[in-house]
Amino acid sequence: YDIEAEILCSPAEERLAVRKARSVQLMQSLYDWIQLQRKTLSKHAEMAKAFDYILNHWNALNEFCRDGRVEIDNNIGENALRSVAVGRKNYLFFGSDKGGGSAAMIYSLLVTCKQNEVEPEDWLREVIEKLNDWPSNQVHELLPWNFSSVK
Repeated sequence: YDIEAEILCSPAEERLAVRKARSVQLMQSLYDWIQLQRKTLSKHAEMAKAFDYILNHWNALNEFCRDGRVEIDNNIGENALRSVAVGRKNYLFFGSDKGGGSAAMIYSLLVTCKQNEVEPEDWLREVIEKLNDWPSNQVHELLPWNFSSVK
């Protein structure tokens, strides 16, 4: 994760180069260590089951070392879904499927604000104020990652 923190906002090509130079070696060391530890455990041990799970998914776990566009984990997605799971019972009262779909779009945009370090309430207020007079062929300029340029 220290390596990933260093290349967080880098282009995919640069991320891949750094990962090939540094992460692949670490992942191989981890693989070797897991293999060695696994040999010392009974096949019924809980730790053995955990190691087997890792080894069975090893190719997928290393996808980030082969593609600079891939994140090391799916924490961004899981964190985004956490608020949805927490409010699940409240969402029964959207009134219709269309209302639920509209809410999903708004949630998606608000999470995108947070990912782009934009205050969701400020963004939403400004977009609502501007949207009526904004040219439809330039609506992409109102998206959260363009927020600073909307002013």
